[in-house]
This record gives sequence, C-alpha cells and structure tokens, in this order.
Amino acid sequence: MSHPLPPVEILLQTPRFAVVNKPHGMMIHRSKMANGDEQYLVDALQSQLRVPIFAVHRLDRATSGCCLVAFDSETASLLGKQVMANTLDKTYWAVVRGWPREDAFTIDYALDGGPGKREKKSAVTHFSVLARAELPFPDRDFSVSRYAWLECRLDTGRFRQIRRHLKHCFHHLIGDTSHGDGRHNRQWRMMGIHRMLLHARSLSFDDPFEGHRLHVTAPVDDEMRKALAWFVSRPADAPAVMSDARASEHGVASHAVE
Repeated sequence: MSHPLPPVEILLQTPRFAVVNKPHGMMIHRSKMANGDEQYLVDALQSQLRVPIFAVHRLDRATSGCCLVAFDSETASLLGKQVMANTLDKTYWAVVRGWPREDAFTIDYALDGGPGKREKKSAVTHFSVLARAELPFPDRDFSVSRYAWLECRLDTGRFRQIRRHLKHCFHHLIGDTSHGDGRHNRQWRMMGIHRMLLHARSLSFDDPFEGHRLHVTAPVDDEMRKALAWFVSRPADAPAVMSDARASEHGVASHAVE
C-alpha cells in the first residue's frame, strides 16, 4: 500500500509553469524503468496543484533538486526549445570519492544513450571543487578516506551523464549503486547516509512569455545536509577547502547547509 508523501516543495510558480524541488527516490513519470514505483512526480503535482503537468526535462530517480514543469503543452514546447538549444543552465552538487588534482576540470567523453541506444554522442561536463574533506576511516593502505564536494555543469544532457563521467575519471559518486564504488557506498550508509549524493542545485532559463532570465535554487534535504556537513566540520588541509566567504556563498554556515 502506498503512503501519501508530503507536498512537493514549489520553488517558483507562474500561471504557465513551475520549478519544484524533486525529492530523491521519486521517478518523474511512469516508464519501463519505474520497476513498480507507486509515487511519481507528475502524478503528485497534478494532485497537489490541480493542473495538468508536463515535465520539461528529466532527473534520475535518485537525484533531488530543481525540476521544471509546464502546465500546458504550448509552454512545455517553448521551454523544451531552451533545453534543446542548451540555454537552460543546470548546476548540480555531488559528493565523490577522492580528491581531484585540479580545482576545476572538464570531462569530454562520449556516451551512449542508455539501454538499447548504443550510438555514442558527445558529452561534456565541467566540474569545480567546492570543498575537500578527510573522514576518519581507512581506505586500503591509508588511515583516512578522502572525499570532494563538487559543483557540476553540463554542456550536454546524456543518459546519467554526471554519474558516468565521474566513474570515468575514478571519482565515483557516493550512493550511486549503478556506477559508484560499493565499498565507499557502504561506509557512508554506516554513517547514516543512504541516498545518492547528487542534487540539482540551481536552474536558470528565460521566461518564455516575459522574456527575463529566471534563476532558481533548491535547498538540500536533511540527508544531503548531513553529508555536506562533513565538509564544514572536518575540512581537509588542501587548496580547495571551502573558505568562510565561499561557505556563506553556498549556504553553509555553522555546520549547516541550506
């Protein structure tokens, strides 16, 4: 039996579209990959807002954060053109194993389209290190384990692009059971972190009717906040440790994350 979920958080709403904070673990709509899910974002929003819901872009089930939806097909088409033209800008937060050598780097590595879609297409992701931390449990020959909090920006939108690019550069996403590192995932579960640590932090796009640029930011949930707190309370002595000013800029203060 399904249980009712709390209302989906509305981050921005107009008469024609909205940006919502998708909970992790929720599929956007029914699909062959749903695997018996009982709760879907589109259904939840239709019940909550009492309007038709058209998803403009997709997020993986395990990813939380900014999701743009339209209330009619015309608006969905207009917003979808921004997705196709790559003028809808998305920023993600991710927690990964290891410390990248550089504070900013780009992965340019072609990816296929997922199951049944073998053709590889260009895929580019830009990463920036927001903070590094060492956690007090051993990692093979080391007495501590190293992790990084990354900001991720996409030039393309391929199937599971961020997750697969992180695997490609050996900085596996924590909590990713398909492309991650099981040993590190287990360690974080022992710390009480059971979700995949990928969050669609912000979304920028043009209002198709008013013309001005909109920027929306999604707060993290309690479990993601708990994970990010490690980077504030246990910073590593490394070049990209988050400064007090940068912490404030990213919503981190007094060991809390917005």
